[in-house]
Amino acid sequence: MEAWPTVAWVLLLTTITDWVKTAQSRDFTMKDIILLHPSTTPYPGGFKCFTCQDAVDNYDCNRWAPDVYCPKDTKYCSTLHMMDRSGESVSVTKRCATLEECLFTGCADVADTGYQVCSSCCEGNICNVLVPRNDSSAIFSSISPLSICISVFSVIFIMLLCI
Repeated sequence: MEAWPTVAWVLLLTTITDWVKTAQSRDFTMKDIILLHPSTTPYPGGFKCFTCQDAVDNYDCNRWAPDVYCPKDTKYCSTLHMMDRSGESVSVTKRCATLEECLFTGCADVADTGYQVCSSCCEGNICNVLVPRNDSSAIFSSISPLSICISVFSVIFIMLLCI
């Protein structure tokens, strides 16, 4: 018996397996992100965030997020992720945010519900692809230096102490 029919079946099954994996993927790929990246902006420094309100999970949020630029007074993308005891998504909310709206990041238990809410903020075009699931990912990430603001406040505080 010749080996080529066996080889043909193996190749066919490998191809079908790859198709199934592709069809079941619920993650955004780098190709998806590149296609979402803007070529022109409505104002200098314009950026986009994934935006949704109370989506059932991250995939549904990102899939149906409107393709619009954030308002000029915002600089960050905010994500609020609510999970049940097993870590399954209950609600995902993403939006454009100001610095003041990003001061409280991290995870907290919601009293008497068994839910946990994690909040994160990031700076950059469509940087809020993923949802925070624990304290390690529920962070504030910035590409511009915040230390300038902190150092100004430190100088003012020291000057007030000297008076």
